[in-house]
Amino acid sequence: MSEHSEPFYITTAISYPNGRPHIGHAYEAIATDTMARFQRARGREVRLVTGTDEHGLKMFQTARDQGRATIDLADEMSGYFREMYARLNISYDNFMRTSDAAHHAASQALWRAMEANGDLYLDRYEGWYSVRDEAFYDESELVAGEGDVRLSPQGTPVEWTVEESWFFRLSKYQDRLIALYSDQPDFIRPESRRNEVMRFVEGGLKDLSVSRTSFDWGVPVPESPGHVMYVWVDALTTYLSGLGYPDPASDFGEFWPADIHMIGKDIVRFHAVYWPAFLMSAGLPLPKQVFGHGFLLNRGEKMSKSLGNVVDPMALADQFGVDALRYYLLREVSFGQDGTYSAEAIVRTANADLANSFGNLAQRSLSMIFKNLDGRISADHAATQDDDDLLADVTAMATVRLPNEFEQLAFSIGIEDWIRAVFACNQYVDTQAPWALRKTDPERMRAVLMTLFQAVRTLAIAIRPVVPAAADMLLDQMGIAPDDRDFSALADGEWLAKLTASGFTIGQPIPIFPRLDVPEGEGET
Repeated sequence: MSEHSEPFYITTAISYPNGRPHIGHAYEAIATDTMARFQRARGREVRLVTGTDEHGLKMFQTARDQGRATIDLADEMSGYFREMYARLNISYDNFMRTSDAAHHAASQALWRAMEANGDLYLDRYEGWYSVRDEAFYDESELVAGEGDVRLSPQGTPVEWTVEESWFFRLSKYQDRLIALYSDQPDFIRPESRRNEVMRFVEGGLKDLSVSRTSFDWGVPVPESPGHVMYVWVDALTTYLSGLGYPDPASDFGEFWPADIHMIGKDIVRFHAVYWPAFLMSAGLPLPKQVFGHGFLLNRGEKMSKSLGNVVDPMALADQFGVDALRYYLLREVSFGQDGTYSAEAIVRTANADLANSFGNLAQRSLSMIFKNLDGRISADHAATQDDDDLLADVTAMATVRLPNEFEQLAFSIGIEDWIRAVFACNQYVDTQAPWALRKTDPERMRAVLMTLFQAVRTLAIAIRPVVPAAADMLLDQMGIAPDDRDFSALADGEWLAKLTASGFTIGQPIPIFPRLDVPEGEGET
């Protein structure tokens, strides 16, 4: 019986593939995947959609400068993102490319719905446009650069653009958007992002240019030859096309609206202003939450090619292991705020928490069962109050404290609750000293080891959304069936008796978290 029956839909941002994926893409993918795995473990039917946003002037110009077809560049770059997701164990349900025919159909369906509502009109666009951001900016938002150069609020160059364009009546939705933010304060999280968006919208909204005629790399505007959709219209539509919109027989009917759009803080405006306005115009339900997470800083510095500190997430995964990387990013970065990382910090955290604490707990517990009980599991041991107290504390962590924090995307707090339970188990081992009980009280030793066996299973199931491969490796060694590894399994009071009755015995355990070393050339900062 599942704990939750409502379906759950979560998305990453749709990455712009004009370059290879960086650590920020990896961070967002890992957090989103952890939330999806967590909700599956809670018993919910989940859809995780990700993909690549391949249209727009930036891709067109990059391909042109390289002397190649834009679709060839898109194919290559999109492939790098797929490789990263596979390497990081991202359990997506659909990887949507905006160049796909099905996505074109969805974008045109949304366009026609907005047009039918009277919210699109043809006019002439004159204004400042940032190719790098694929965004329009008002004169009041610009900042001075060197010489006569004008820059966007993000520090990117802007250029004066003049062309015929379709416009979306964004101004019409100003009051409805303000009401949305007021009535649903959790629509935009964290609160700092919500406050930024509120100030922007309260300052007044102008109608938005939503088509381009200066290039043809995009979704054609229906019945308007020469126009392609503004890249953010069709990029945002990926959240619909990834579920099969507008096909009524697709997942769209069951899973829309999205529970969470997980995005970087630099693109909150597009998701919290433009996107809900488009959906209101099309008569579609709004997502429940837009969460703008912070940036990852390399040793406290923002990553840039000029500083030479841009890090390939694939290289980090190769150096430290996927699960160690996943664990570090969610353990040490308060989700929603900016965070920092370094090679030595990853090594330090992985060794302290995973190798020395949880890994050591699992290894010595299973090793003692293997050596002292011939690997045999038993459910008929006589527990003491110490045993019951430990298991109650570990179970409360796994069924109450960690889930409550993860539901709020407070990953670091939930993991802190988990590691405290690991520490309690290690303290229990030291206090009970089963190696001494082997000679003085073998039956008590057996009870202690079975208590540890139960605790390790619970700890592995609880942390499995964060470190799925390592947790499964451990649970395999413990004889826990793949379909008995979700949170509902923790409520099964008969699992140990059933495992005992099956005749399962533990073999020589294999360490799941090897100690890491800081790579040569990396030192403490």
